[in-house]
Amino acid sequence: GALSFRRHASCHHGLKNGNQGETRIMTVENINDVEFGEELASFTPDTSLENCSKFARAVGWGGPRFESHEGAQKEGFPGALVPGIMGMGFMTSTIHAWAPSAKIEKIDTIFRAPMIADTASIIGAVVTDIDSDEGLVELDMTIKNDAGETRVLGTATVRIPS
Repeated sequence: GALSFRRHASCHHGLKNGNQGETRIMTVENINDVEFGEELASFTPDTSLENCSKFARAVGWGGPRFESHEGAQKEGFPGALVPGIMGMGFMTSTIHAWAPSAKIEKIDTIFRAPMIADTASIIGAVVTDIDSDEGLVELDMTIKNDAGETRVLGTATVRIPS
């Protein structure tokens, strides 16, 4: 499908003695299950040229910068681009995999560098604030390439039932 991905289905929860404990998949259904500093399971979506081209055409953004490495290079990019809204969709998928009943109130992103098709884009997130009274959780989110360089960073405000 247009938004297929490979999930790294693990997250580490450090124990008080410094032991990382067992690796487990963590999902939350209730705001009381959310832990400050918790890292959501990261995943690497399908950013193949074929998938990015299909997505770009589906949203009316077809053209060389999204459909061809050579065409994108002629426009001054290092290669074909992953559409920005596709990256935001991957961020949304990360949130819903962690908290299936969550309502995303807001995602705010800064695109620091282009995401390039056919290269890894690793989506990560960490809980940076919990407002139990309002049912809101704040996440810091990143999309990094396989060299660890941040391409996109942002925050998300998520409403989770209590």
